[in-house]
Amino acid sequence: MSEVETSLDRQDRFVYVSARDPLTQPLFDELAYEYSSRYAAYIPEEELGKELVRYPVEAFAPPHGAFLLLLRDGRAIAGGAFMRHHTPATAEFKRIWVSRAHRRQGLARRVLTELEAQAARQGYTRIHLGTGPRQPEAVGLYRSSGYTLLSAHDFGEDAPPGVLFEKYLLPVQLARANSPD
Repeated sequence: MSEVETSLDRQDRFVYVSARDPLTQPLFDELAYEYSSRYAAYIPEEELGKELVRYPVEAFAPPHGAFLLLLRDGRAIAGGAFMRHHTPATAEFKRIWVSRAHRRQGLARRVLTELEAQAARQGYTRIHLGTGPRQPEAVGLYRSSGYTLLSAHDFGEDAPPGVLFEKYLLPVQLARANSPD
């Protein structure tokens, strides 16, 4: 175990919260900054702001969703959420984020793994997620985590811009998620 992992294990903890919880504010603030800095040249600022409030808070609450934060010393440093997708037994992951001050520590992968486990605990067998064409870090994370690319379109193409992925949860993931340990 590396020194970083040891220190993370002592300090970090996952919590499930409401999207309205004040602990989520850094996530929303930094996502707004990321969207603006990466997409303002392509999408009007007003439209970028709408993305963060596009879905009702209840969509990210049990029994069909969840909102996860990774806390360090009581402060959110990473997180993500999921809601029910329109396809049966499918969760749609949204808002996966790592604080700018805490990147390059493997935290996004930890969040992704925990979201997959929680989705399995809630009965989902497939994950659907999308990211923007200007987020190569996210694309790399999803590809290296076993997600299958469904489509990829950049701005100016005939289809709406975005990079879509899916992943079927393996039986071993489902069994672990449902074990009483």
